[in-house]
Amino acid sequence: MKIQNKLFLILFGFSFLLVTILVLLMQWSIDKGMVEYVNTKEVEILKPVVVKLAEVYQQENNWQSMAGQHKEFRRLIYDQLKSSEFSTSQPRMPRKHFPPAHSFKENDDQLSRNGPPRQNRPPPPDRQNRPPPPEAEANYALLDINKNIIVGNYPDDLEYSKTKIIIDDTVVGFFAVSKRNSLTQGYEVDFIEQQQNYLWIIALLAMIIVALVTLPLARHIVEPIKLIAHGMHQLAQGDYQQSIQLKRQDELGELSVDYNDLALTLSENEIARKRWLANISHELRTPVAILRGELEAMLDDVRPLTKSNIASANDEVKHLQRLIDDLHQLTSTDIGGMRYRKEHLDLVHLLTGELERYSSYLADAGITLSLDTIDQEINIYGDRTRLCQLFENIINNAIKYSKSTKLNISLSITNEHAQSFANLVFEDNGIGVDEKHLANLFEYLYRVDDSRNRKDGGAGLGLSICRQIVMAHQGDISAQQANLGGLAIIIKLPIS
Repeated sequence: MKIQNKLFLILFGFSFLLVTILVLLMQWSIDKGMVEYVNTKEVEILKPVVVKLAEVYQQENNWQSMAGQHKEFRRLIYDQLKSSEFSTSQPRMPRKHFPPAHSFKENDDQLSRNGPPRQNRPPPPDRQNRPPPPEAEANYALLDINKNIIVGNYPDDLEYSKTKIIIDDTVVGFFAVSKRNSLTQGYEVDFIEQQQNYLWIIALLAMIIVALVTLPLARHIVEPIKLIAHGMHQLAQGDYQQSIQLKRQDELGELSVDYNDLALTLSENEIARKRWLANISHELRTPVAILRGELEAMLDDVRPLTKSNIASANDEVKHLQRLIDDLHQLTSTDIGGMRYRKEHLDLVHLLTGELERYSSYLADAGITLSLDTIDQEINIYGDRTRLCQLFENIINNAIKYSKSTKLNISLSITNEHAQSFANLVFEDNGIGVDEKHLANLFEYLYRVDDSRNRKDGGAGLGLSICRQIVMAHQGDISAQQANLGGLAIIIKLPIS
């Protein structure tokens, strides 16, 4: 399955699950909220009953007159609920108002005068023998201060809303109304069913919107990945001359930039590899061809076998040996074979000592040397031999190739990102280097001159070795136009 389809199914499936859970939770919340609302509303409607019960208690300062009066208690509640949605199907009692407190004791006599004789009527059913109210109806009870039942229905397995009956700031009893756990009739049920239908319709519309949004979103995310995957396939085939232009400000945009950098780096490395092979073959072929020509000329008696001719051939062997040694040194550096024995050194003392060694050499070449340093120690952690090799290569480069008459060396301290560096600058007033060559000066076998004059053109390995030495000391080396008009080599080494 394609990643676009997987992404669409994951987003759509998660949205479907989330919407379904939300709808179910909202339905449960509406049901629960409506039940609580109905229970609260019923308690509010029955508050006048609490007032009447308080009046009954005030007559005798006890609940004796209410004990066992289930029928009168039910009639009292029925009269209060008859005009509300909580009214029951119980037939209406003959009385239209709640009797005064003293009439509860005379109730049986009044019923005897208005109906069959008391002895012919069955005894009033007690609370245990009364049939329970319908499920849709609540249970009502009057409790004393100790929450013992006085009159009404009070099953223990139900939850109740207990309203305090207070007289003169004293709680004398409780009016208990059972809480409904569900609704089976009334406009509340119709409202809940209507809201549930609306919720499912809204859920369906939400899923349609999710589908309409998820599919373009998945395509929007996957399309750049397809482009990058196609580009990676092209890179694997060796086609480095390509780029991906994604005008995005997210991680995929950053990935496209990294991809373009990778393609450019691979392209540059491929060009450098080809140039490296061409340069090596040229540098090795030239001395070998000259050496072979001289030897064949002497063997054919074209040139006499003299010491001078042998010395000329020997010079080509030495040149070839130096080139091979430099190549071996660079290769050893790349594979970690170039050894460094580092120690704490005073860079000022080391540089001063090396320049004293080269003072006569520079004077013979007609180059004036000037040193600008600071009057304090600059401690670095490095290899003395490799650093001397670094200074030697740069000075030789100035003598042999720059055709300069002045060489300035300055040493200072700079601070970058809470780290101190020794800033060493070699600056001459020679012919200089064009701006386009500065970035490539430290590449292997790179030479500015196109003629490749063997006498002063060099093999192009000296500055490459310098870069390897500086990098091994966690430093940085660069080239730029000098203020004197020639070339400036800048070396930065971390101070220990």
